[in-house]
Amino acid sequence: MSTALIIIAIIVIIALSAYATTLLLKLKRQTANNQRILAERQAVANEHRQKVLTDIRYIANAMLEDRCELSEGVVRIGKLFDALSMTEQVTPLFPQLFVHYHLIESHPIMEARKALPKQQRMKLDFARMRSEADLGDAILEEAKKIAEFEQAPTH
Repeated sequence: MSTALIIIAIIVIIALSAYATTLLLKLKRQTANNQRILAERQAVANEHRQKVLTDIRYIANAMLEDRCELSEGVVRIGKLFDALSMTEQVTPLFPQLFVHYHLIESHPIMEARKALPKQQRMKLDFARMRSEADLGDAILEEAKKIAEFEQAPTH
């Protein structure tokens, strides 16, 4: 082989090595940036989750202090746990609350309730009141636990 070809081959190898190094550095920066963005998103999600859990504890305390009706508190707490995708996780911890929640979660409210025939409203009220009478004390005991509830750390 001639010296010129060897020099050209060395130059090509050096150029390809430099290009590969540039790509590796760019990939490293991009990976670090992606990890930073992911960490920021997780921090925001955790902050939001903690705010919602604080709201859940507040509602439980309001139920215990009679500042919030039992069924209203149950619906609010149930919907907030649903929003956090925690219902399956916490149902075994607060079973009576979720029995009542599942009974009343589909009951219409406000204008939709007013639009129902009187017999239908009375039937829904009776089911709600019967459930409150049967489960009320147990729900309030669970509300005490909810007022102190802390989510187990996740990965």
